[in-house]
Amino acid sequence: MKLETLLPLGKVDPGLREPEVAFDLQTIGSEALKVESLGYDNVMFEETKYDPYIAMALAANATQTVGIGTAVAIAFPRSPAVTAMSAWTIQALSGGRFTLGLGTQVRAHIERRFGLKWSAAGPWIREYVLAVKEIWRAWQCSEQPNFSGQHYNINLSVPLFDPGPIEFPDIPIHLAAVKPFMCRVAGEVADGLRPHPVCTADYIQNVMWPAVRKGATNENRDVDDFSMSIKPLIATAPDEDQLQHKIRDIRARVAFYASTPAYRPAFAHHGLGDLADKLKLLSRAQKWEEMPKFISDEVLNQYACVGTYDEITDILARRYKDVVTHCEFSIPVSTPEDHNILREMVVALRGA
Repeated sequence: MKLETLLPLGKVDPGLREPEVAFDLQTIGSEALKVESLGYDNVMFEETKYDPYIAMALAANATQTVGIGTAVAIAFPRSPAVTAMSAWTIQALSGGRFTLGLGTQVRAHIERRFGLKWSAAGPWIREYVLAVKEIWRAWQCSEQPNFSGQHYNINLSVPLFDPGPIEFPDIPIHLAAVKPFMCRVAGEVADGLRPHPVCTADYIQNVMWPAVRKGATNENRDVDDFSMSIKPLIATAPDEDQLQHKIRDIRARVAFYASTPAYRPAFAHHGLGDLADKLKLLSRAQKWEEMPKFISDEVLNQYACVGTYDEITDILARRYKDVVTHCEFSIPVSTPEDHNILREMVVALRGA
C-alpha cells in the first residue's frame, strides 16, 4: 500500500469548521520536501481555495523523487486543452512524477459557481478524458489532434501553441467517484480511481472494484496497474482525551456527508438509506447541530478509522490493505517529536 498526503503536512482538519492551520503558498516547497523526507510515495493537492496546478508546480520544483498530483482538480470549468497544457507542463517540470486527478463536481456548483450548462457527468468526463489524451498524443507525435464528441470537437494545433514531445508523456489520470457508473467510466478510460471518503472498504471491494473491472472489460483493458486511492475519514490523537475531540468532529462530518444526496449510495449499501434521507431533511432545514447525534458509534466506526496514534496504523492496515493501492494519511506536524511519530507511522503503513 502506497502512502499519500495532502499539502500542507501540518494541516489540521477539524470537521466542518475552518482549518486551524492556514494554508500558505510560500511554504509549499518546504512542506513538499518534508513529505519527501518522511518517505511518502505521493504528495497531493485538492482544489478548494487555490489553483491546484500552481501548487503542484511549486511542489515539483522543490522536490526530486516524491510523486505529485491533484486530488482532485475540477475538470469541466477548464477545457480539455487547458487541462492538457497544465498537466503537460507539470509532468515536464517534475520529470514524470505527476498524476492528474480529476473530479466532476455536483450540478449546483457547475451551474451556479462556474456558470456552465449541466450535462450528465459520467458521459461528459469520459469524453473529457479521451479528449485530453488525444491532445497529449498529438503533441507527442507532432500531429494534429483529431477528436470529435458531443461536448468537444478538437482538431487544430499550430506550432506557436504546441509544446511538443516530452520525456515522460504517459500521465496517469485518476477520477473521483462514488457511484458505480463513474467507476465503470474510470475502468474504461482512466488509470485510477479516487473514492470519496464515505466509501467504506466493503463498498470499494464489492461495488467499486467490480464496476471498474466491468468498464475495463468493455474496452479490452486490464486493471493490473489500476490505482485505487482512498482518503479515509480518520479520527486520531496522541491520547484518549484528545481523541474525543476528534471523534466529535468526525461524527459531524459523517452526518454532513450522509445528508448529501450524491453520497447516498455509499450509505444505502450498508442499509442506511433511511438515515441519509433523515439527515438530508435536517440539513435542508439547517439544523446542523442536531445531525451528529444520529451517527451512532457503530455507524461512526463503519465510516471512519478511530484510534490513538499507537492504534491507528493497525486499524488502517487491517481495513484497507487488501482493498486499495494507495492510502492518504498524515497527522499534524509542529514539533520534531511529531515528525518522528509520523515517520514511524509511514514506515508501518508502507509495510502493510
